[in-house]
Amino acid sequence: MQLPPLFEDRPFWLQLLGLVIVPLVFGLLTGFALGWNEVLYLIMVGPIGIIGGFLGGIEHRGWEDGFVRGLLGGLVYGSFILLGHKIAGTDPKADLPDPQVGLVFLTTIVGGILGALGGRFRARREGGAPAAA
Repeated sequence: MQLPPLFEDRPFWLQLLGLVIVPLVFGLLTGFALGWNEVLYLIMVGPIGIIGGFLGGIEHRGWEDGFVRGLLGGLVYGSFILLGHKIAGTDPKADLPDPQVGLVFLTTIVGGILGALGGRFRARREGGAPAAA
């Protein structure tokens, strides 16, 4: 597996796209899916979201930078799940925590962990220590 370019080496517009726009759009779509179909929602918030969080972390050299990226991505993602669901105005087909803001805390924490794992993976693949450069 070839590693992607480092996040810090990308142009600003690609950084913005990866850090904000992708989790924002995916969060909105996941929020819409929450009112459409439980299985679709669970696939989007589960395996697809997990892969995305890990891959975001791989763009960083070391677990610390990956952790921060994951926290930010998870915060944006979870916030826009709730916003997308609110925009759709449908009843949720899957269970949400009470209060619903708990979903944002969960996606933020899990995103941080996944990003850290991705950053650690990259550091090991590059043969360096799993710490940030």
